[in-house]
This record gives sequence, C-alpha cells and structure tokens, in this order.
Amino acid sequence: MVMKEEIIIAGFGGQGVLSMGKILAYAALVEGKEVTWMPSYGPEQRGGTANVTVIVSDDKISSPILSMYDTAVILNQPSLEKFEQRIKPGGTLIYDGYGISTPPSRKDITVYRIDAMDAAAEMKAAKAFNMIVLGGLLKVRPLVEVEDVIHALRKTLPERHHHLIPMNEAALRKGMEIINPAD
Repeated sequence: MVMKEEIIIAGFGGQGVLSMGKILAYAALVEGKEVTWMPSYGPEQRGGTANVTVIVSDDKISSPILSMYDTAVILNQPSLEKFEQRIKPGGTLIYDGYGISTPPSRKDITVYRIDAMDAAAEMKAAKAFNMIVLGGLLKVRPLVEVEDVIHALRKTLPERHHHLIPMNEAALRKGMEIINPAD
C-alpha cells in the first residue's frame, strides 16, 4: 500500500508552525519520500495566524493545494474553527490544550490532545514547544523516524544553534510521551 499523508499545521505566528512543517518535510526527504511544503501566513508573522501544508508520499505528488486533510495539528482557537471541518472523515486532529477554549466536537475523526505548552514550561524550553508537538504527531502518525528529524534539525538550524539539538530531541521524545486521545 502506498503511503500518502496530507497535513495542515496551524497556529499563531511565532509558535514554530512553519519550521515544524519544514523539519518534517526535510526528514521525509532524507528518507527518500516525495514531499511538498507550502507555508501561508498573514502580514504579521508574530501573533498573526500561520499555517503550513505538508504532503508526505511514497509516490509523486500531483498538487500541493489541498482543501481537505488527513491530519490537522491545531495550536489555537481560530485555526480550530477554520480547519476542523476540513479534516477527512476518519482523519486525525491533534491540538494543544493551552490554545483552545472550545475543544473539537467532531465524532468521525480521531482527536488527540497534547499539552505541549505546559510541557515546554516544565522543561524550561519555550522554544522547543513545536518539537514537543512534532513528537506527538510522530507518535500517532509515524511518518518519519526521530533520527531523521534530528538529521533535519542539523541541516536546517544555523550552526550557532546546534547546541540546542539535544534539547530539541528531548522535546520530541517528551511529545511522544504526553500525547493522549482527547476525552
């Protein structure tokens, strides 16, 4: 069976949404998969909404433009309101409890909650928030190996930030531990 996963990651600018998608896409490339990465953000990168569409596939990808998604990673209420109805029936929704006041309501998708903001605060690693979320995504949708995500971090982070890679790896593994099916 050919694997193809169509993903939207959405939240506020500054939450690491675009870099999370970029690192996922790069890790998939390392594994020899076909990939598209298409960012979208408003004029205000910090604080405005941002989202990125990532497609990971074993076969060629015909178009990076999507109207429905297999998986949505949602980090704020406006993004939940915009994208919850655009997840394919049987799809997956992952959300961070910190940014959501009205939880998802659909019953025809699998919903997971990850308290990544709380975990980032516990780890004293606010900048690793997006890696905690990515770890949660990879736990429920194992699209790429953690080792390839670490490789992608080495390739995409400026060298002056390479000392942060162990913290990012710890954050990935923390996300894999703390993601849970929503009640």
